[in-house]
Amino acid sequence: MRQRLADRGIDLIAPELRCRRNRVQDGRKLRRYRRRWKMERAFAWLGNFRRLVVRYERKLQIYTAFFHLACIVIVLRALLTWF
Repeated sequence: MRQRLADRGIDLIAPELRCRRNRVQDGRKLRRYRRRWKMERAFAWLGNFRRLVVRYERKLQIYTAFFHLACIVIVLRALLTWF
């Protein structure tokens, strides 16, 4: 599969299994993969707000307002857990 992706010009960025002896990646490209969980976590937090997931609002302005409100609530929750 790696070879087929390379033939198409696609860089596979996935962690190797620890049990493999022949490592294909040297670890430099995996830095992007390690930061990826931050975005996935943010999307999961936004998924807790049902109004954003289902999108009841028809107007983009109202949806955007709820999105910003959800971001503020997420940040406030994070700040309250630190103190």
